[in-house]
Amino acid sequence: MEISNTFVCLMGLGTVFLGLICIILLCMLTGTICQKFDKPSKASLESKVTETPSVISDRQEFIAAISAAIAEDLNTDVSAIRILSVKKI
Repeated sequence: MEISNTFVCLMGLGTVFLGLICIILLCMLTGTICQKFDKPSKASLESKVTETPSVISDRQEFIAAISAAIAEDLNTDVSAIRILSVKKI
């Protein structure tokens, strides 16, 4: 008895999609389990909101460090870079 090519192709596709569905279900199950154990408390959420922004003590040194990092990344000289403003993201 010879098995047709169509049957083999459909069995292969079915096996692949069944495996993918199993992976999706395992990911969803793992996500639900992790969410049960990782619920942040209300106190930690409130403390994150009340944080004050940090003040840069030496702004010139901070801008020099930024321009040196950008110059290194662009393979240019620091004097070729002009930083007009710095905004916290």
